[in-house]
Amino acid sequence: MTESPAGANDFIRDVVRSDVEQGTYGGRVQTRFPPEPNGYLHIGHAKAIVQNFGVAQDFGGLCNLRLDDTNPDTEETQYVASIKDDIGWLGYHPAVTVHASDYFETLYLWAEHLIDQGLAYVDDQDGDTLSVQRGGYGKPGIESPYRNRPAAESLELLRRMKAGDFPDGSRCLRAKIDMQAENMWLRDPVMYRIRHAVHHNTGDRWCIYPTYDWAHGQSDAIEGVTHSLCTLEFESHRPLYDWFLSKLPLGHTAPKQREFARLELTHTITSKRRLKKLVDDQLVTSWDDPRMPTLRGLRRRGYPSAAIRDFCTSIGATKTNSRHAIEELESFVRRELNTTAQRRMAVLHPLKLTITTWPTDEQGNPVVEHFELSNNPENSEDGTRRVAFSGELFIERDDFAEVPPSKFFRLSPGREVRLRGAYLVTATDVVKDDDGNVVEVLATHDPASKGGNSPDGRKVKSTMHWVSAAHATTAEVALYERLFTAEVPGDETGEPLDDLNPESRTLLTNCKVEAAMAGTAPGEVVQFERLGYFAADAQQALLFHRTVGLRDEWANIKKRNR
Repeated sequence: MTESPAGANDFIRDVVRSDVEQGTYGGRVQTRFPPEPNGYLHIGHAKAIVQNFGVAQDFGGLCNLRLDDTNPDTEETQYVASIKDDIGWLGYHPAVTVHASDYFETLYLWAEHLIDQGLAYVDDQDGDTLSVQRGGYGKPGIESPYRNRPAAESLELLRRMKAGDFPDGSRCLRAKIDMQAENMWLRDPVMYRIRHAVHHNTGDRWCIYPTYDWAHGQSDAIEGVTHSLCTLEFESHRPLYDWFLSKLPLGHTAPKQREFARLELTHTITSKRRLKKLVDDQLVTSWDDPRMPTLRGLRRRGYPSAAIRDFCTSIGATKTNSRHAIEELESFVRRELNTTAQRRMAVLHPLKLTITTWPTDEQGNPVVEHFELSNNPENSEDGTRRVAFSGELFIERDDFAEVPPSKFFRLSPGREVRLRGAYLVTATDVVKDDDGNVVEVLATHDPASKGGNSPDGRKVKSTMHWVSAAHATTAEVALYERLFTAEVPGDETGEPLDDLNPESRTLLTNCKVEAAMAGTAPGEVVQFERLGYFAADAQQALLFHRTVGLRDEWANIKKRNR
């Protein structure tokens, strides 16, 4: 297949399509997603996942998951498991799952090959010395005194490094390229460093570990990857990627690296180091805190995987880094949930509403009626649910004003409003506590308005949600604001954590929700009518996280920018 779906064409796909048409790789297309298992995947990774798996799908190819595990000091099996889980949640299934460490033996043999060819040498200098000798942009590099070490000597030293004869940092293997190259990555880069550490996949079998640049392109070649898709920060690495592959006996056409812009969002950071600090310093509760940009956090907050995929596809692959408004992502979330989320009524800040004209039974208890309300007006197949109604209800505190301000159309003394799907009611009086706060609103109802209809066609300007007090379930609801107050965290101070919002989470503990909410499945997202979309916590019953509000802020932003 050489045609991409509508809207998915970009310069990456143009490169792939050209290679397919020319038969560069025998018509094959194979990509890979190569995260390092040293943390949890975040929204930036989602774009890379969608790009790599999407290109493979569009051209009938394969995409592998490769754990880029070349640093035993920072990588753990828990991260490996979470990466696999997150990719599956996004809706993708790798052709195979492999580790860069699976190729350590081949990488080592190829390193010996480069030494034999006079293209690599063992350097006895420490890291600080190497850094100084590397020079800088406009500053020439200094050749190592070991640069012309005989190949046989370097080969013997590398084998002793592999055998564990030397301490950490005492020696390294470097490629012999050009210490005066304009591209800093070509200035005799390190290929192997000594690390006496236990590796999560290979145990203590190795005490030398390849660097990213030595492992990356060669792993691509071993797997048969045709197109190595990376983000723009690796563009300067491409000459080194190509140099290594050109010096090895591959026996087939080398893979082609191409770079695209990474995903950055406003009010968001994706630095693993800083995200880890948020967790370690308990500024958030965990890696899956719903405020976190990790895929686990977004999932817990209720972001549908389909919305994330659609968003990443829509912004496409470009050659220039840019920062997207988080409201744009939220618009995709809202659009998806509008079609899938069940509607429910919930009162976050309850105020008691007593209908004084409501009938009672022989025992003096308020009569209970039931109304059939739509589960989702966007999908008739979702059917209806029975919702109990009686003379004692809860309404939102903000839906009543004893002295209404201008343009306030909700409930106030003498004003009639519609209770969603039930009756028209008119406030008549209030009950206050000792401090003068309204704790109860008294009202009358129009029995002829059953179902919320106006029997004589009279107009009311507000429809309010409610919950029957006798049938309500108490729930906790977590409300979220931006984790960072600045659009570009750290833009002014240089430290993103300086812009952390101390009021990014508010927990409400006495919310009243309709009885059907007790059966909400863990992780399920429902729409609280008039309030927004809320996700049931995966572990704690009757805890709901606000996913997004109902207002499409992105649409308003686009209008202002026209």
